[in-house]
Amino acid sequence: MTTTETRLQEHTPRLALAELAPDVYKAMARFSAAAGAGLEPALLELVRIRASQLNHCAFCLDMHSKDALARGESVDRIVQLSAWEESRHFYTAREVAALALTEAVTVMTDGFVPDDVWSEAAEVFDDTELAQLVAAITAINAWNRFAVTTRMVPGHYSGR
Repeated sequence: MTTTETRLQEHTPRLALAELAPDVYKAMARFSAAAGAGLEPALLELVRIRASQLNHCAFCLDMHSKDALARGESVDRIVQLSAWEESRHFYTAREVAALALTEAVTVMTDGFVPDDVWSEAAEVFDDTELAQLVAAITAINAWNRFAVTTRMVPGHYSGR
């Protein structure tokens, strides 16, 4: 963008879910916190960012990229997420398995999570961790749907 160009105007949100359905919002926040318990914070942020990429959720991309950076995540690992299969060397075996499972749960075009994806995750996560990971993936997908549907505006999140 040149110095003479101006940015396009940001869109306006459709409605304020947190204000209009506070019990739902608070329940989702509790669910998200419980879902992530016991898993590495860096892994959780990568999962949240990847699901948000797949769901085209700009608000959650903004939030979780900023949270990941604030926790010390590298720009390289965040940038490479959209092509993680080609750049596996940026990630650990657990992260790769979590990203594959995130994609399978988020984009259920075949109607199920493939056995090989599940097996790869089960090799590097114990059953409790796997249950938490499935819950965390489910939670970010729900948040993405809330944010995309209500047109939450990205760019204003400043951290937790």
